[in-house]
This record gives sequence, C-alpha cells and structure tokens, in this order.
Amino acid sequence: MQHPAEILPVDEKGFYGKFGGAYIPEILYANVDNLRKAFNECVDDPSFIAEYEALLRDYVGRPSPLYLARRLSELYGTNVYLKREDLNHTGAHKINNAIASVLLARRMGKTRIIAETGAGQHGVATATVCALLGLECVVYMGATDVARQQPNVQRMKMLGAKVVPVESGNKTLKDATNEAIRDWCCNPRDTFYVIGSTVGPHPYPMMVAYFQSVISREIKSQLSDAIGRDYPDYVIACIGGGSNAAGAFYHFINDSRVRLVAAEAGGHGVDSGETAASIMRGHEGIIHGSRTMVMQTPDGQIVEPYSISAGLDYPGVGPLHAHLADTGRAKVIAVDDDEALQAAYRLTRLEGIIPALESSHALAVLDKMSFRPDDVVVINLSGRGDKDMATYISHMQ
Repeated sequence: MQHPAEILPVDEKGFYGKFGGAYIPEILYANVDNLRKAFNECVDDPSFIAEYEALLRDYVGRPSPLYLARRLSELYGTNVYLKREDLNHTGAHKINNAIASVLLARRMGKTRIIAETGAGQHGVATATVCALLGLECVVYMGATDVARQQPNVQRMKMLGAKVVPVESGNKTLKDATNEAIRDWCCNPRDTFYVIGSTVGPHPYPMMVAYFQSVISREIKSQLSDAIGRDYPDYVIACIGGGSNAAGAFYHFINDSRVRLVAAEAGGHGVDSGETAASIMRGHEGIIHGSRTMVMQTPDGQIVEPYSISAGLDYPGVGPLHAHLADTGRAKVIAVDDDEALQAAYRLTRLEGIIPALESSHALAVLDKMSFRPDDVVVINLSGRGDKDMATYISHMQ
C-alpha cells in the first residue's frame, strides 16, 4: 500500500495547503513525534498490515457491501449505490480506524487507551478493540451526548470501558475532545489517544484518513465488478471532523473524473446561530492542534455548534476537508436537521435500511443536486440508526 503522503495533498509538516500542522503543548511534542515515527514504520511493515487486514476481514466483516439501492435510484432518476459501513461490527466506519490505532498503541508499548466520542460510535469501536486486545480504555463523552446516546453508553460500559461524562461547554464533542487532550497531557508516558476523526495535530488527520481508506479501496474494486469501471461520478459523505468522508474520498482525491461532495450539519440553518456548518460559517483558526476552518467569534472564542446529530456537532472540520473545500476539489452542502430526518425516513421506507443521523445528512444531498440517468452516485452510509431511534421516533409524523 502507498504511503498516504503519496496520495493526500499533505507536506512533511502535516499541512494541507494552509491548513493542518501540529499546534500542541510542549509536554506532547515527544509523544506526537514518536507517533509519527511509529506510524511511518507500520505503514511499511507487512506484518502490521497483514494483522490489520486480517482483523478487518475476520472480525469487522469486511468488505462491506456496495449496494445498488434500486427504489432510491428510481425515485431520483439515477444510479444510487450505498457503501454499507453500517454493516460493520459495532455498526459504523469507526471500527476501521480503532483497530489500526489500538494495534499501533500496542506496538508502541502503551497500556492505557483514551478516546473522545460524540455519537458514541467511536467510543464503542475503541472499547471493543481494547476488550479484544486486553487494554484499559477511558472514553470522554459530553454529558449532553451521554443523555441522547444511551444505547452506546451502555455498550461501552459492557465492554469494560470507563465512560467519563464531560460537563463543560455545551457538553458535546468539542468538550469531550478538550478533556481527552487534558488527560493525554497529564499521562503522556503510558497513554495513547485514539482520535476518532481526521482532526488533531499531525499525523492524526493523515493517519486516520489512511486507516479509513479501505472504504474507497473497496468501492473501486466493487464498482469494477458491478459496472466494469473502478470509479463513480460522485462520492457523497457527511462531514463533522471528517473520517468517513476521508475514507470514502481517499482513492479518488486525485481522480478528476470523480466529484466529491461533503454534507455538513446545517442544524436549524446556517444563518440561524444554531448550526455546525463549520466550512460555510467558519473562519481560519486553530482548534485541537491544527489550523482549519473553525466557527469562532471575531476575538477567537469558539462558537458552540449545534446539530441534531451528535457525531456532527463539532465547531471545526479536519484540515484535509478544509483544503478540499478551499481549493474547490470538494463541493460542500449544508443539510438542516429536518432535511436529514426526511432523508432518513425516505431510505427506511424505500429500502428497509435505518441510517444513522450522521449518514442521513449525506442522503439528503440527493434532494439538493441534479444527476443524469447514467450517473453513478456512491453515498457512504457511515453508520446504522439503532443509536438514534429515540430521536427518530420523537420526530416521526
């Protein structure tokens, strides 16, 4: 497999154009540098890659299907394929990165794993791998998300993880990330921070994108078998931090035949003051160790994000996605709460698939763009909707 620096538009300092880098406290310099070196070694180590790919196959259940959604395709007059990451073990794409990251932590001799989580899928995936490999696991989760994602909280606890509710800020993903970073600063020697998205200081955005790139690698192979060509016309994915989108876009970033579309969380509307549309409403700034697009006041204070989806409720975005949007390589569309809900009900009733609220934002793009009858449109269905049933039921008409 190619090193990600050969595919991603990233330099040796972790910058994607003007975004990225590693803005970290001095106490973490050694940890981050050691992580970068260990990651570069594992990419070139056939034994590491073989163990990782064996677990993806035998434990996660990959490859995940690429499903032609016939009734959805008929409704929109085009060819809609769903990349079924919802069928992975633990119910989302997060397990792809969690397995590789915890394997890397073990390789580095770390004995304690920490993670942040919003919707809970990354927390569940990390707790799952820690149970598999016998490592201590602590998951930070905003108290608001703990209340609205109880099924995933219970799963993490059953798997043996300690779930720490975070009461600061608006008690969501940003605040959970803040607490995880504080923990890492206090315990740099034995602790490995498994970041769930393409955010944070270099090499995290590159590393997570690489570990999620199995998604686009499989899309290429599966399309080749299905239609005789290994690329679609469109790849559509939701973005908060951006891990599932990075994985779905990865092997198509340098293919101009493929149009990349990122759906960010519009909340109650991008101009409502209650949104998580950080590319559309953000400005250049630094958050959680990297320069990217951040929702902030003129004096640099973070504007609290809002989305009906816990996994997209973040005031920034990964630097890769900020760069793709800035250069025009990716089209960014904001999807409001109501639009995401309607897209979820539509998929459920047409195809018998209940998507995660995060994935529903990507599905809603079908109502916001026009496609030709012969277009091939791949939507990354990043997770399943079990965790969101209470929200769906409360809004059902």
